Amino acid sequence: MVATLRKSLKTIEDYKSANPHYTELLDIMADILILREEYRNNMKDPIFSVEENLITQKMEGGLPLIDFTGKEYNLTRPKEYFNSLISIAEKRMPEVAQNIIDIIKNDEFDWEKMIRASFDHKVEETDAQGLLAGREAEENIDLIDLFTEESLRPELEIIAEKYRETVEKSNWSEGYCPICGKEPKIGEIRDEEEGKRYLFCHQCGFKWHFHRIKCPFCGNEEQHSLAYFEVEDEERYRVDVCNKCRRYIKTVELSKSSEEPNLDVEDIATLHLDMIAYDEGYN
Repeated sequence: MVATLRKSLKTIEDYKSANPHYTELLDIMADILILREEYRNNMKDPIFSVEENLITQKMEGGLPLIDFTGKEYNLTRPKEYFNSLISIAEKRMPEVAQNIIDIIKNDEFDWEKMIRASFDHKVEETDAQGLLAGREAEENIDLIDLFTEESLRPELEIIAEKYRETVEKSNWSEGYCPICGKEPKIGEIRDEEEGKRYLFCHQCGFKWHFHRIKCPFCGNEEQHSLAYFEVEDEERYRVDVCNKCRRYIKTVELSKSSEEPNLDVEDIATLHLDMIAYDEGYN
Protein backbone atom coordinates (compact mmCIF):
# COMPACT_ATOMS: atom_id res chain seq x y z
CA MET A 1 0.00 0.00 0.00
CA VAL A 2 2.90 2.36 0.74
CA ALA A 3 4.30 1.91 -2.77
CA THR A 4 0.85 2.51 -4.28
CA LEU A 5 0.42 5.66 -2.19
CA ARG A 6 3.84 6.94 -3.23
CA LYS A 7 3.01 6.35 -6.90
CA SER A 8 -0.33 8.15 -6.55
CA LEU A 9 1.32 11.15 -4.89
CA LYS A 10 3.85 11.27 -7.72
CA THR A 11 1.00 11.25 -10.25
CA ILE A 12 -0.64 14.13 -8.43
CA GLU A 13 2.55 16.19 -8.62
CA ASP A 14 2.79 15.48 -12.35
CA TYR A 15 -0.81 16.58 -12.92
CA LYS A 16 -0.27 19.75 -10.89
CA SER A 17 2.58 20.69 -13.20
CA ALA A 18 0.53 19.93 -16.30
CA ASN A 19 -2.65 21.61 -15.07
CA PRO A 20 -2.01 24.12 -12.27
CA HIS A 21 -5.71 25.10 -12.32
CA TYR A 22 -6.40 21.95 -10.27
CA THR A 23 -3.56 22.42 -7.79
CA GLU A 24 -5.76 23.07 -4.73
CA LEU A 25 -8.06 20.12 -5.37
CA LEU A 26 -5.15 17.81 -6.20
CA ASP A 27 -3.41 18.88 -2.97
CA ILE A 28 -6.60 18.03 -1.09
CA MET A 29 -6.70 14.62 -2.79
CA ALA A 30 -3.07 14.00 -1.83
CA ASP A 31 -3.87 14.80 1.80
CA ILE A 32 -6.94 12.54 1.63
CA LEU A 33 -4.87 9.62 0.35
CA ILE A 34 -2.36 10.06 3.18
CA LEU A 35 -5.11 10.37 5.80
CA ARG A 36 -6.93 7.34 4.37
CA GLU A 37 -3.77 5.26 4.72
CA GLU A 38 -3.37 6.37 8.34
CA TYR A 39 -7.00 5.50 9.05
CA ARG A 40 -6.57 2.02 7.59
CA ASN A 41 -3.37 1.40 9.52
CA ASN A 42 -5.14 2.26 12.79
CA MET A 43 -8.37 0.45 11.96
CA LYS A 44 -9.19 -2.71 13.86
CA ASP A 45 -12.39 -4.43 12.81
CA PRO A 46 -14.44 -2.79 10.02
CA ILE A 47 -17.86 -1.56 11.03
CA PHE A 48 -19.46 -3.31 8.05
CA SER A 49 -20.00 -7.03 7.69
CA VAL A 50 -21.29 -9.32 4.95
CA GLU A 51 -23.74 -12.19 5.37
CA GLU A 52 -21.61 -14.71 3.52
CA ASN A 53 -24.40 -17.29 3.22
CA LEU A 54 -26.38 -14.76 1.16
CA ILE A 55 -23.63 -13.66 -1.24
CA THR A 56 -24.71 -15.92 -4.11
CA GLN A 57 -28.35 -14.90 -3.83
CA LYS A 58 -27.46 -11.22 -3.60
CA MET A 59 -25.21 -11.30 -6.65
CA GLU A 60 -27.80 -13.18 -8.69
CA GLY A 61 -30.52 -10.78 -7.55
CA GLY A 62 -28.54 -7.63 -8.33
CA LEU A 63 -28.19 -6.66 -4.66
CA PRO A 64 -24.91 -5.19 -3.30
CA LEU A 65 -23.22 -6.93 -0.39
CA ILE A 66 -23.69 -3.96 1.96
CA ASP A 67 -27.27 -2.77 2.50
CA PHE A 68 -27.32 0.90 3.52
CA THR A 69 -31.00 1.52 3.03
CA GLY A 70 -32.24 -1.41 5.13
CA LYS A 71 -29.64 -1.72 7.91
CA GLU A 72 -28.37 0.45 10.71
CA TYR A 73 -24.62 0.83 11.26
CA ASN A 74 -22.59 2.59 13.92
CA LEU A 75 -21.08 5.46 11.95
CA THR A 76 -19.24 7.10 14.85
CA ARG A 77 -15.81 6.31 13.43
CA PRO A 78 -16.58 7.54 9.88
CA LYS A 79 -18.05 10.73 11.35
CA GLU A 80 -14.76 11.36 13.19
CA TYR A 81 -12.92 10.74 9.93
CA PHE A 82 -15.25 13.21 8.19
CA ASN A 83 -14.26 15.87 10.74
CA SER A 84 -10.59 15.11 10.06
CA LEU A 85 -11.24 15.59 6.35
CA ILE A 86 -12.70 19.03 7.06
CA SER A 87 -9.38 19.93 8.67
CA ILE A 88 -7.71 19.26 5.31
CA ALA A 89 -9.91 21.91 3.73
CA GLU A 90 -9.06 24.29 6.58
CA LYS A 91 -5.39 23.91 5.70
CA ARG A 92 -5.71 24.02 1.92
CA MET A 93 -8.73 26.29 1.34
CA PRO A 94 -9.46 28.16 4.58
CA GLU A 95 -12.19 30.44 3.22
CA VAL A 96 -14.10 27.59 1.62
CA ALA A 97 -13.55 25.49 4.75
CA GLN A 98 -15.17 28.14 6.91
CA ASN A 99 -18.24 28.09 4.68
CA ILE A 100 -18.36 24.30 4.98
CA ILE A 101 -18.05 24.48 8.75
CA ASP A 102 -20.91 26.98 8.87
CA ILE A 103 -23.03 24.57 6.82
CA ILE A 104 -22.35 21.46 8.89
CA LYS A 105 -22.90 23.35 12.15
CA ASN A 106 -26.38 24.30 10.99
CA ASP A 107 -29.05 22.40 12.93
CA GLU A 108 -30.63 21.26 9.67
CA PHE A 109 -27.45 19.54 8.46
CA ASP A 110 -27.75 15.79 9.03
CA TRP A 111 -24.53 14.02 8.02
CA GLU A 112 -25.87 10.50 8.54
CA LYS A 113 -29.06 11.25 6.63
CA MET A 114 -26.95 12.61 3.78
CA ILE A 115 -24.86 9.41 3.83
CA ARG A 116 -27.95 7.23 3.51
CA ALA A 117 -29.51 9.44 0.83
CA SER A 118 -26.38 9.08 -1.29
CA PHE A 119 -26.98 5.32 -1.52
CA ASP A 120 -30.64 5.61 -2.45
CA HIS A 121 -30.99 5.66 -6.25
CA LYS A 122 -34.56 6.91 -5.84
CA VAL A 123 -33.31 10.14 -4.27
CA GLU A 124 -32.43 12.76 -6.85
CA GLU A 125 -29.09 14.53 -6.44
CA THR A 126 -30.88 17.84 -5.94
CA ASP A 127 -32.88 16.28 -3.09
CA ALA A 128 -29.70 14.99 -1.46
CA GLN A 129 -28.08 18.39 -1.76
CA GLY A 130 -31.19 19.89 -0.25
CA LEU A 131 -30.10 18.29 3.01
CA LEU A 132 -27.38 20.91 3.11
CA ALA A 133 -28.86 23.96 4.74
CA GLY A 134 -27.50 27.44 4.13
CA ARG A 135 -25.14 26.48 1.28
CA GLU A 136 -23.45 29.51 -0.29
CA ALA A 137 -21.43 28.16 -3.20
CA GLU A 138 -21.37 25.13 -5.46
CA GLU A 139 -17.78 24.33 -4.50
CA ASN A 140 -18.95 23.90 -0.90
CA ILE A 141 -21.39 21.24 -2.09
CA ASP A 142 -18.69 19.50 -4.12
CA LEU A 143 -16.25 19.34 -1.22
CA ILE A 144 -18.90 18.19 1.25
CA ASP A 145 -19.92 15.47 -1.21
CA LEU A 146 -16.27 14.47 -1.59
CA PHE A 147 -15.67 14.34 2.18
CA THR A 148 -18.97 12.57 2.86
CA GLU A 149 -18.13 9.88 0.32
CA GLU A 150 -14.56 9.57 1.58
CA SER A 151 -15.70 9.22 5.20
CA LEU A 152 -16.83 5.64 4.50
CA ARG A 153 -14.08 4.73 2.03
CA PRO A 154 -11.52 3.05 4.35
CA GLU A 155 -14.17 0.90 6.02
CA LEU A 156 -15.74 -0.18 2.73
CA GLU A 157 -12.37 -0.63 1.03
CA ILE A 158 -11.60 -3.49 3.42
CA ILE A 159 -14.85 -5.22 2.45
CA ALA A 160 -14.15 -4.67 -1.26
CA GLU A 161 -10.70 -6.22 -0.97
CA LYS A 162 -11.91 -9.17 1.09
CA TYR A 163 -14.69 -10.16 -1.31
CA ARG A 164 -13.10 -9.07 -4.60
CA GLU A 165 -12.47 -12.56 -5.96
CA THR A 166 -15.88 -13.84 -4.86
CA VAL A 167 -17.67 -11.00 -6.61
CA GLU A 168 -15.56 -11.31 -9.76
CA LYS A 169 -16.60 -14.95 -10.06
CA SER A 170 -20.28 -14.02 -9.76
CA ASN A 171 -20.55 -12.38 -13.21
CA TRP A 172 -22.10 -9.24 -11.75
CA SER A 173 -23.62 -7.30 -14.66
CA GLU A 174 -25.22 -4.25 -13.01
CA GLY A 175 -24.10 -0.67 -13.59
CA TYR A 176 -23.83 0.05 -9.86
CA CYS A 177 -21.24 -1.27 -7.43
CA PRO A 178 -21.64 -4.90 -6.25
CA ILE A 179 -20.06 -4.05 -2.90
CA CYS A 180 -21.94 -0.94 -1.78
CA GLY A 181 -24.42 -0.10 -4.53
CA LYS A 182 -23.01 3.31 -5.50
CA GLU A 183 -23.11 4.49 -9.11
CA PRO A 184 -19.78 5.04 -10.90
CA LYS A 185 -18.39 8.37 -12.05
CA ILE A 186 -15.41 7.07 -14.00
CA GLY A 187 -14.17 3.87 -15.60
CA GLU A 188 -11.43 2.52 -17.81
CA ILE A 189 -10.97 0.57 -21.03
CA ARG A 190 -7.95 -1.73 -21.31
CA ASP A 191 -6.45 -2.49 -24.72
CA GLU A 192 -4.56 -5.57 -23.55
CA GLU A 193 -7.86 -7.22 -22.63
CA GLU A 194 -9.49 -6.70 -26.03
CA GLY A 195 -10.92 -3.38 -24.97
CA LYS A 196 -12.64 -4.61 -21.82
CA ARG A 197 -14.48 -1.92 -19.91
CA TYR A 198 -14.36 -1.52 -16.14
CA LEU A 199 -16.38 0.77 -13.89
CA PHE A 200 -14.93 2.22 -10.70
CA CYS A 201 -16.67 2.97 -7.41
CA HIS A 202 -15.27 5.98 -5.54
CA GLN A 203 -17.19 4.93 -2.45
CA CYS A 204 -15.36 1.65 -1.81
CA GLY A 205 -12.62 1.51 -4.44
CA PHE A 206 -14.02 -1.57 -6.21
CA LYS A 207 -13.67 -2.02 -9.96
CA TRP A 208 -15.87 -4.35 -11.97
CA HIS A 209 -16.23 -5.47 -15.57
CA PHE A 210 -19.14 -4.00 -17.51
CA HIS A 211 -20.45 -4.27 -21.07
CA ARG A 212 -18.59 -2.02 -23.50
CA ILE A 213 -21.71 -0.82 -25.32
CA LYS A 214 -24.23 -0.23 -22.55
CA CYS A 215 -25.30 2.67 -20.33
CA PRO A 216 -24.56 1.78 -16.69
CA PHE A 217 -27.38 4.03 -15.48
CA CYS A 218 -30.41 3.01 -17.56
CA GLY A 219 -29.17 -0.16 -19.24
CA ASN A 220 -29.60 1.27 -22.74
CA GLU A 221 -27.82 -0.84 -25.39
CA GLU A 222 -29.08 0.94 -28.50
CA GLN A 223 -25.92 1.98 -30.31
CA HIS A 224 -27.59 4.89 -32.10
CA SER A 225 -28.36 6.59 -28.75
CA LEU A 226 -24.99 5.88 -27.14
CA ALA A 227 -22.05 8.11 -28.00
CA TYR A 228 -18.85 9.62 -26.64
CA PHE A 229 -16.77 12.74 -27.04
CA GLU A 230 -13.12 13.58 -26.55
CA VAL A 231 -11.13 16.76 -26.02
CA GLU A 232 -8.35 17.68 -28.42
CA ASP A 233 -4.88 16.61 -27.22
CA GLU A 234 -6.43 14.47 -24.49
CA GLU A 235 -7.02 11.23 -26.41
CA ARG A 236 -6.44 9.26 -23.23
CA TYR A 237 -9.81 10.40 -21.92
CA ARG A 238 -13.33 10.22 -23.29
CA VAL A 239 -16.81 10.87 -21.98
CA ASP A 240 -19.41 8.20 -22.71
CA VAL A 241 -22.92 9.61 -22.91
CA CYS A 242 -26.41 8.14 -23.16
CA ASN A 243 -28.93 10.16 -25.13
CA LYS A 244 -31.77 8.15 -23.64
CA CYS A 245 -31.29 9.00 -19.95
CA ARG A 246 -28.91 11.97 -20.52
CA ARG A 247 -26.31 10.57 -18.13
CA TYR A 248 -22.56 10.38 -18.71
CA ILE A 249 -19.47 8.67 -17.36
CA LYS A 250 -15.81 9.55 -17.86
CA THR A 251 -13.48 6.88 -19.21
CA VAL A 252 -9.70 6.50 -19.16
CA GLU A 253 -8.38 4.55 -22.16
CA LEU A 254 -5.29 2.54 -21.24
CA SER A 255 -2.68 1.14 -23.60
CA LYS A 256 -0.98 -2.20 -23.08
CA SER A 257 2.00 -0.50 -21.43
CA SER A 258 -0.06 1.62 -19.04
CA GLU A 259 0.28 1.16 -15.31
CA GLU A 260 -2.78 0.82 -13.10
CA PRO A 261 -4.14 4.38 -12.68
CA ASN A 262 -5.51 5.86 -9.48
CA LEU A 263 -9.03 6.66 -10.63
CA ASP A 264 -9.66 8.89 -7.59
CA VAL A 265 -6.87 11.13 -8.90
CA GLU A 266 -7.97 10.79 -12.53
CA ASP A 267 -11.46 11.97 -11.58
CA ILE A 268 -10.06 15.21 -10.10
CA ALA A 269 -7.69 15.74 -13.03
CA THR A 270 -10.59 15.51 -15.51
CA LEU A 271 -13.09 17.87 -13.89
CA HIS A 272 -13.11 19.94 -17.06
CA LEU A 273 -14.77 16.98 -18.80
CA ASP A 274 -17.57 17.10 -16.22
CA MET A 275 -18.08 20.77 -17.00
CA ILE A 276 -18.28 20.07 -20.74
CA ALA A 277 -20.79 17.25 -20.14
CA TYR A 278 -22.94 19.51 -17.96
CA ASP A 279 -22.86 22.23 -20.60
CA GLU A 280 -24.04 19.69 -23.16
CA GLY A 281 -27.02 18.80 -20.99
CA TYR A 282 -25.78 15.54 -19.45
CA ASN A 283 -25.70 14.81 -15.73
